[in-house]
Amino acid sequence: MLKVGIVGCGMIGKEHAKRIQYKIMGAEVVAVCDVFEAGAKAASDLIGGVKIYTDADALIADPEVDAVVVTTPGNFHKNPILSAIKAGKPVFTEKPLTTTAADCKEIVDAEMASGKHLVQVGFMRRYDRGYNQVRELIQSGEFGKPMILKCTHRAESVDDSYTTEMAVTDTAIHEIDVLPWLIGDGEEWDEVQCLFPRTTKNAHEGLADPQVMIMKTKSGVICVLEVNVNCGFGYDINCEVVCEDGVINLPCPSFPTTRKNFEVATAIEKNWILRFIDSYDVELQDWVDNVAKGTTGGSSAWDGYVAAVTADALVAAQKSGKIEKVVTGGTPDFYKK
Repeated sequence: MLKVGIVGCGMIGKEHAKRIQYKIMGAEVVAVCDVFEAGAKAASDLIGGVKIYTDADALIADPEVDAVVVTTPGNFHKNPILSAIKAGKPVFTEKPLTTTAADCKEIVDAEMASGKHLVQVGFMRRYDRGYNQVRELIQSGEFGKPMILKCTHRAESVDDSYTTEMAVTDTAIHEIDVLPWLIGDGEEWDEVQCLFPRTTKNAHEGLADPQVMIMKTKSGVICVLEVNVNCGFGYDINCEVVCEDGVINLPCPSFPTTRKNFEVATAIEKNWILRFIDSYDVELQDWVDNVAKGTTGGSSAWDGYVAAVTADALVAAQKSGKIEKVVTGGTPDFYKK
């Protein structure tokens, strides 16, 4: 039984604590940590009462803790991840790996120096059933090579704290990670740009919304991504892959079609929690299973670094209005294994 310590007891931390304690096979939560003791206690109470810490390093050093889950805000990810690597303990961290490419690179360097694959980043779309179905169809070869991806990432609304840059760092970051994986064949981003259409009346002052992000891979596949976080009608994730010999559309979760008041209607997801809840279960189970085998799955620390570098390039493109290059220096052999 893998004994897990959770660092960060906000909404996601509590959800993962319940998930590991009551849904995931082969693991149990033995300790939780939050800088606010009340938050740690609340998480502990949810799962029957476990050890409470307010210092992440103390939790990580606990000999009873075999592995660590980091669910703090992204700008506080680096230190507990580095502490876990130093302790030789596997660590699952929610996305992003960290909020800067420099901090991501520090984690990558520390993991390579340890000689072990210890870090998995929580980009859960790699575990979504629909994305996996699309990937399998692409890999079948029946549709030829992918050429164009047309994607939407729409949300009903965001609060006043949401910024123009967050359209990249908090929203498009999911597509930044999952789309090269979806295409396969070792695809990597090469260049990106960002266009600003007319701003919607629903956006708060200072927010540019929607945005159109154009990303090109080194092999020439082009992705056109619409980020529209005040669409007003729901949570709407779509991906169409135009291939040489056909087109593949991402299947969305199904709802019943209703007929009433002279209308035929189908519901749309309200938020990301409902859309991707099942993928979180699959993702955490895969992490636990891989830890038992001494390896990692999903997105690696290097994937987290590449996502951060790409996000930096897109933010630069927001500001410059120009095409910006994505420069990572190439995947180290350590992450090709």
